Amino acid sequence: MATSIRPLNDRIIVRRVEDNEQMRGGLYIPDTAKEKPQEGEVIAVGNGKLLDNGQRIAIDLKAGDKVLFGKYSGTEIKLDGEEYLILREDDVLGVVESSGKAKGAK
Repeated sequence: MATSIRPLNDRIIVRRVEDNEQMRGGLYIPDTAKEKPQEGEVIAVGNGKLLDNGQRIAIDLKAGDKVLFGKYSGTEIKLDGEEYLILREDDVLGVVESSGKAKGAK
């Protein structure tokens, strides 16, 4: 990211993880008809939520985390030709953690 951006308070910057599937049932799905992915990688995090008493609660996320978020969550921005999403920590539904096992392995 050539231009640096720092989110404020309990906000995070996320880059959507692109789905490589362009064929479904033998039909090409154009970009305009595809649903945007609801998974992304955290690029930057703010300092945390500021409470009324002046105390700051740190964010549980860090840059590099893979997260899931709601379909219509956040605000889309474009920076240096790349699209990002600004979300509040509350908009994140979960963190995707890899188990280290291959699919189908028991």
